[in-house]
Amino acid sequence: MASKSQDQEQDLRFRSLSPEQKEQLMVQAAKLSYDLDMSMSDIGKEIGLTRWQVGRLLKDARELGIVRIDIVPTVQRLPELEVRLQQKFGLREAIVVSNNGDDLAIAVDRATQVVGSYLAAMSPRPSLVGVSWGRTMAAVARWLPRRWTDGVDVVLLNGATTLHSTPSRTNNIAELFAQAGNGRATLLPVPAIVGRATTRQVLEQDPVIAHALEMADRAPVALYSVGEMSANSVLVQSGYLGESDVAELTRRGAVGDILGRFVDANGHVTDAELDARTIGLHPERLKEKAFSICVGVGAAKHAVMHAVLKSRFANVCVTDEQTAHYALEAKT
Repeated sequence: MASKSQDQEQDLRFRSLSPEQKEQLMVQAAKLSYDLDMSMSDIGKEIGLTRWQVGRLLKDARELGIVRIDIVPTVQRLPELEVRLQQKFGLREAIVVSNNGDDLAIAVDRATQVVGSYLAAMSPRPSLVGVSWGRTMAAVARWLPRRWTDGVDVVLLNGATTLHSTPSRTNNIAELFAQAGNGRATLLPVPAIVGRATTRQVLEQDPVIAHALEMADRAPVALYSVGEMSANSVLVQSGYLGESDVAELTRRGAVGDILGRFVDANGHVTDAELDARTIGLHPERLKEKAFSICVGVGAAKHAVMHAVLKSRFANVCVTDEQTAHYALEAKT
């Protein structure tokens, strides 16, 4: 049973939500109530609110027209597809944005904007968050509301020291997340992939690196994006792999990378030798997170997003409608 101080904290948090954050919770509560038939008490436990607050959210959602016969958020989301993904893959939440006929950049922008609001609406506020790096995560960082949480610790989930310079910085994600949340970043100042497995073993024994890896392992919230199998991969552009490496990995069945680990359609690592040289949290550990949030948008990421969902590497999925259809229609 919640204490009086906990109730007061929940009430203060509820009253301080921005309109965008409140709408995120309205949509989530409405889906859980109307489409997944959860009780008010269970919904409250799921999203960190009291039964009264859940009832108020649903009432406000109806008055604002977000809930009519269907769930209709003002952000271009597709609740029907979200519910189907949640039911098929056992997700605690799915966010699907529309992209029919839209440019890929627009769809990515739309999805990452919603991720920022989702993080800011989490209750209780996360105190330790693990993040990956790359272009998608950089986009999420740009959309994070200022003071999205207060005093958060942010740790990188995988090595991010690039070997080649790139047009835009994509390896300072932990710092950007921490700055927006008035918190502190713990970096993983090592390459994503090293030349030898023995080098990885030595690096991981260093107290500074070991501390960062331990934080990544115990972070209850992990937010990451997936990498595609092409020359456009951030691992190729950062100098870790060449196009011939991508071709060989594809020949072995790789459909993309998760935290730098190349996996096949079933989520299995395709190259044990390369895996032994990769530094960071292993995808299997994502299954233990309270919130494992995967973001992936676009046709190039269809197969790897399906692998993530099929393998249960994520319990929160953020994607576009075409990727959602691909995952729902793919043979399991």
